[in-house]
Amino acid sequence: MRRFAIPVMVGGTALCTIAATVLAQQAAVPVARYEMRAETMSGLGGMAGGGGMGAAMSMAFGGTPKAQHMLWLDLGSSRAAADGKPKAEHFMPAGAKLGKSVLLRTPQAAKRDPGEADFQRPKGRMLIFWGCGEHAPKGQPVVIDFSKLAAGQVPAGLFTTAVPMDRWVSPSSSKTYGYWPGEDGKSAKPDSSLIGAHRVAGNYSPDMAFTLAKDFMAPLNASNALQPSGSTLLRWGAVADATGYYAMMIGGKQSGQGGEMSDVVWWSSSASRQFGGGLADWLAPATVAKLVNDKTVLSPQTTTCTVPAEVKAAAPDFMFGTLHAYGPEESFAYPPRPADPKVKWVPEWTARIRHRSTTGFLVGMEGFGASAAAGAQQPAPACKPKKKGLGGLLGGAVAGALGVPGAGGDGC
Repeated sequence: MRRFAIPVMVGGTALCTIAATVLAQQAAVPVARYEMRAETMSGLGGMAGGGGMGAAMSMAFGGTPKAQHMLWLDLGSSRAAADGKPKAEHFMPAGAKLGKSVLLRTPQAAKRDPGEADFQRPKGRMLIFWGCGEHAPKGQPVVIDFSKLAAGQVPAGLFTTAVPMDRWVSPSSSKTYGYWPGEDGKSAKPDSSLIGAHRVAGNYSPDMAFTLAKDFMAPLNASNALQPSGSTLLRWGAVADATGYYAMMIGGKQSGQGGEMSDVVWWSSSASRQFGGGLADWLAPATVAKLVNDKTVLSPQTTTCTVPAEVKAAAPDFMFGTLHAYGPEESFAYPPRPADPKVKWVPEWTARIRHRSTTGFLVGMEGFGASAAAGAQQPAPACKPKKKGLGGLLGGAVAGALGVPGAGGDGC
């Protein structure tokens, strides 16, 4: 008999309703966990996400790169393939335009979690700003000396504890691990759709079947413009299904000696000092709802944020911005959770997909960053999935000194 998944829909109110049951009920660790991360990347993010030469030409002629659809798949299992040759594939609906299936590759090298990398310790300082407003309030910026970090002197409260890092499937958490994109030369396209029936089958995990109702999110259409006060007005169009927005900028000031940076400047749209953690990750809707409530994340109704004048003044040489629209989640499990909390839940497998839309822009280039409608574009190159942690946006050297989780991971 073919086994079908029962959707486990978890939202803000639903979470409160079932919280008592979840806490009281014992649950076994599933044999297999499957995770999908879907992202729409626009602006400079579209270029980094696979726009390639087409995106570069668009920029050269005053345009902006077209939006790209990016998809990362991770399968982790407590089983090993009987013949020692692990194989798994994900059968997609026709609208995905990825053929009959995509192969989940099991890495042969020594285990290394997605996003890990080696780093060179940077010199100089980091200046941290936060919050939307024309001017930075008293007490900003917080100055971090990289030399002290390298010596192990980490300032108290440097990293946020309000936004926990999610425990994604990884090689180190699995007996057998498979990922995609791999080496099959396939990648999601700007017009790929995820809606429809999906099936994951392999020789080291139970068969999974589920149907997705949510598609890739719409691209973020953002622009930024310098104001007479020296502040920067960031604007964007509302995105359907967005649960909240989070913006951050990274910039620098050169020392004049060999082009090295004397100061690295970082700003986030959070109303309080929140740095690192899971803010640059795919966040669950329930987590985002809490972060909106405490003003760490901007509400789904917010479409503007003014970056304080002191931020750009501290980073006169360059400044790059990123805006995230966190999106919906769909979760599935087999067998479904028993209604009776006294009955232990022993799932064979769980699967989930999270969405977000991201755009990148250069600060000070008025209008740049507005995304074009998704259309024909060169596909993104196949790559090993890496967690899109804060490190990928700060740069490996800076993130390495700060010990940022996911440092160096940029999706490829």
